[in-house]
Amino acid sequence: MRKPRTGARTVPRTRKARLRVAKVDPWSVMKVGFLLSVALGVCTIIAVAVLWMVMDAMGVFAAIGGTVSEATSTDGGGGFDLEGFLSLPRVLTFTSVIAVIDVVLATALATLGAFIYNLSAGFVGGVEVTLAEDE
Repeated sequence: MRKPRTGARTVPRTRKARLRVAKVDPWSVMKVGFLLSVALGVCTIIAVAVLWMVMDAMGVFAAIGGTVSEATSTDGGGGFDLEGFLSLPRVLTFTSVIAVIDVVLATALATLGAFIYNLSAGFVGGVEVTLAEDE
C-alpha cells in the first residue's frame, strides 16, 4: 500500500448543477413586491422630509419665495406666497399620496410580471441557473 504524501494539498471539489426556474408563484411575488414597495415608500417620505428641512434651514424657500412674491405682486396686493404653499405638512401629504400610489402600482406590476413570466416560461422553458457548491 502507498502512503499518502504529507505535503500534498487537497483541491476542493466544486459540484455544479444546472437548474431551470420553470414557474414563479404569483402570490409570493405579490407579497415580496408589496413589502419592498412599502419600504421604498417609507424611504421616499423620510428622504423628502430631510431634504425639505435642509433646504428650509439653508433659507432656499425664503429666498425663492421673496423673488416669486415680488414678481407676482400687483399694485393692490401682495404676490404668491410660496413659503405657505410649500409648507412641510403639505409636501409630506403630497409625498404620502404618491408613495401609496407607488405601493399599489409596484405590487400590481410585480404580480403581473410573475404571470407574464409563467406564460413565457411555458413557451421557452424558463430561465436556466447554474448553482455551484464547494465541498
